[in-house]
Amino acid sequence: MSSTYQNILSKTNYTVPNHWTQIKTIDMHTGGEPLRVIVSGFPKLKGKSVLEYRRDIKENYDYLRTALMFEPRGHADMYGCVLLPPNDETADFGILFMHNEGYSTMCGHAIIAISTLAANMNWIAVIEGENKLEIDAPCGRITSYVSIKSGAVTGVRFHCVPSFVVGLDREVEVPGIGKIAYDLAYGGAFYGYVDLRKNNLLKFGLTDSDYRTIIQIGMEIKHAVMLQDKEILHPFENDLSFLYGTIFIDNAQEKENHSRNVCVFAEGEVDRSPTGSGVSGRIAIERSRKAIDFDSRLAIESITGSVFNCSLFSEKDFGSFNAVIPQVEGTAHITGMNTFIIDPNDPMKNGFILR
Repeated sequence: MSSTYQNILSKTNYTVPNHWTQIKTIDMHTGGEPLRVIVSGFPKLKGKSVLEYRRDIKENYDYLRTALMFEPRGHADMYGCVLLPPNDETADFGILFMHNEGYSTMCGHAIIAISTLAANMNWIAVIEGENKLEIDAPCGRITSYVSIKSGAVTGVRFHCVPSFVVGLDREVEVPGIGKIAYDLAYGGAFYGYVDLRKNNLLKFGLTDSDYRTIIQIGMEIKHAVMLQDKEILHPFENDLSFLYGTIFIDNAQEKENHSRNVCVFAEGEVDRSPTGSGVSGRIAIERSRKAIDFDSRLAIESITGSVFNCSLFSEKDFGSFNAVIPQVEGTAHITGMNTFIIDPNDPMKNGFILR
C-alpha cells in the first residue's frame, strides 16, 4: 500500500482556519422537497419576534442565505430554515424559512420536517403517541403533532394559520397566452390557484416531463396577477402582503388521491411536495365552494407523487374573512449532515445560480 493512500485513509478531517465561517446543518426532505436546517454557526439575529428577525436577516445577513441555498453548496431549488427563539414563552421555538429569492412566510413541508427532527434529536421530551409542538413562523403560530410508535416518528400533522379565500374565478390576461382563470387564496402565503381542467389554453401536464414549461408559465401567471390584483393584502401584517407563487391543479395520477398540486414559488422554484401552505389555501377554496365538510379528507399529490392528507379542522373569523384552520399530514426524512465552510478569499463564497 502506498504511503499517500495510507495518508488518505488516516487523515480525513480538514482543519478549518479560525477566520473562516463554519455553519452546521442537518439536511432533510418532505415528499422530495429539501430542507436544510441550520443548527449552528449562524449569527445571532436581532429582534423580539420572528417577523423582526426576518427583517434583520434580510438587511444584514442575506449573503449567508445565498451561500447556503445557491450553488456550489445548494442549487436553484434548495430550501432551508433557521431556528430561533419563539415570540413568547408559550411556544417551543421560532423558525425562518429561506429559498432562492428570499424568505417565505410559511412552509408546511418545513414544519413537518422540523417537527420530525425535533423528536429525533430529543429537542423535546418525546413520549409514545402524540407529541405537541408550538412553532412561531413569520405568518403566525403553527401547532404540530408528532406521532411516535415504538420510539420512531411515523408522521406529523399540523394546524395552519387562518387560511382564507380572497376571490374565486378571477381572470388575468397573460401576455402570449391569453385569459387565465384563477382563484386567489391565503394559507400562510398568498397563491394564485390555476386549475388546468378549467383553462384550455394551458396545454401541459403536471409531471416532470413538463417541468420547464411549468416554471415558465407559472412565473408568467404570477407576474401578471401581481400587476393586476390589488387585493393581495394580509388583514394584519403588511410584511405578509405579497404573492408567493402559482399553484397548478389537475386530476390526480393515482385514483385513490383527490387531485394534484404543483407549486411554482419564489424565483421559479418548483415544490417537490404538495406544498403545505398551498394545500392549506386549497382547503379554504374547497370550503368556500362547499366541496368539503369536517369529515372530508383530501389526499393531494405532488409532482413527485408524494401525498399530503388534508382536512378541515375548524373555522373562524379573521379580519374581514371567513377563514378555516386546515390540518395537513405528511412525513419527512433525514438525508445528511453537513459542515459548510466559507473561505473569505473564495470569489464565489456567496454563491451563484445557473438554471
